[in-house]
Amino acid sequence: MTDDSLAIHRLLDEAYAGLEMTPEARDLKEEMRANLVARMAELQGSGVSGAESARRAMAELGDIRAIVTEAAATPTAAPWLDQRVRPRPAYVIRTLLLSLPAAAALAVLVWSVLDTAVHGWQPLAAAVLALTGGIIVADALRQETTSSYPLPAARALGYGAAATLGLAGAGCVAAARPEWPVGLLVAAGVLLVASAVAFTYLGVTQTNRHKPWMVRLQREHQEMADVFAGDPAAAARFGIYTAAIWLAALAGFAVLTFTVGWAWSWLALLGGLLAVLVIMARTMFRPRGSEPHPAA
Repeated sequence: MTDDSLAIHRLLDEAYAGLEMTPEARDLKEEMRANLVARMAELQGSGVSGAESARRAMAELGDIRAIVTEAAATPTAAPWLDQRVRPRPAYVIRTLLLSLPAAAALAVLVWSVLDTAVHGWQPLAAAVLALTGGIIVADALRQETTSSYPLPAARALGYGAAATLGLAGAGCVAAARPEWPVGLLVAAGVLLVASAVAFTYLGVTQTNRHKPWMVRLQREHQEMADVFAGDPAAAARFGIYTAAIWLAALAGFAVLTFTVGWAWSWLALLGGLLAVLVIMARTMFRPRGSEPHPAA
């Protein structure tokens, strides 16, 4: 175990100091530990030093103590409505005020297509649209949502800058005229490529921001989806039932085709599909404790 890994372990131990180590808290701690170590390894693989990679991994996760405290205070079966986060009034006002110049700039760009008299306003309109759009994106990503924590400021600014580059490039392309120098069109292409590269990098390096209750729900849904993997007998029964249903449906299709014609024969296949869906639902959502037991 390296010194950088030990720093991550010490950080988690300090964050959990004084908290009751319930099974849920222990699972969250191990999950956070695994995510931090994996993220640190990714950063080191890209050339970041060990100490710096540990620092970045911890910074991207955010306020660990706040996450742990919320997880300890969150009920095990918290409903969605209890976790709602309402938008902050200041954020709503900022977004509304920024949307006004953005809408005006977009209107100018659209108007310039129909009226050559406003061509001179196109560069300014494209710049205003790109700048306001980037600010709105960055500001939105800094807001806490019901299911996720806000992004760190640096990463949110990265997304905002990528959006600004993309909007600027798109605005230049949309406002392009035959008399424009070729260099401006090349610059617009460079902006679009830079935006795509930035969004790709940010998306690939993005870590999970979900809150503990959301992670728990995802785990429960995953366990539900893996019912066949955890119960081979149920998987075998479902396979046998499905094969029998489709054989019967195909036989019914053939019989109906030769007796009443094509107009009604498709009903046999529809009935087979509905039967398979019913069997799947009964197999996957059977209440616990209702599994058939072998005879003694």
